[in-house]
Amino acid sequence: MSRLPSGPPLLFDMPLAPDFSIETRLMARGAGPVCGLDEAGRGPLAGPVVAAAVILDPRRIPPGLDDSKRLKAADRERLCAEILRTASAVSVASVAADGIDTVNILRASLEAMRRAATLLCVSPGHALVDGRDVPPGLPCDAQALVKGDQRSQSIAAASIVAKVTRDRMMTRCAAVHTAYGFDLHMGYATARHRSAIVEAGAVMRIHRMSFAPLKSGAVEADVEEGLLVAQAG
Repeated sequence: MSRLPSGPPLLFDMPLAPDFSIETRLMARGAGPVCGLDEAGRGPLAGPVVAAAVILDPRRIPPGLDDSKRLKAADRERLCAEILRTASAVSVASVAADGIDTVNILRASLEAMRRAATLLCVSPGHALVDGRDVPPGLPCDAQALVKGDQRSQSIAAASIVAKVTRDRMMTRCAAVHTAYGFDLHMGYATARHRSAIVEAGAVMRIHRMSFAPLKSGAVEADVEEGLLVAQAG
């Protein structure tokens, strides 16, 4: 599939909030339906990277869509429910920690987005992807948009669904692995999380062993001194 070039948006081209103008232009050229693709969880020490694909219904776009990072948790939850209720199609896919360790986080993120796009119940005609890279193997033409979740409502919707889904996964994980506080930091490298890794060990298949400080050997050194590595149930 063809890939359209992209680049950093000019300051005066950035809308105050994402809109549907890019999607409208594509559909006017017969390139619809347009799906937005985004992921959540590239930076944490633990948990999966989660991607979502969303095809919005142009007649029923929830008001208030924005980059998930610029929204409060309660607003993300509310908007996620609205997206699921009104969108033409929504899908979610993930790559777990051991998959991230195997291929690296960039490739894992792109693979999660590819999976999400292929799982849509409505075949997309074009994909708008947040970031600089187009996932290989997409079922349609695509273009990457830097800061796409602040420019395209379709990408913003995908960012919200991905973020809410991943947060729920980490909250469930916290109920099983109670020593780590996953529901508080969602796997990011907070002081509490780093301390818990030193005290309780890394959780295999939950922690990303290719990420520092796990990769550095700090945790492995603790294990050698008698600290067991927790096993995922």
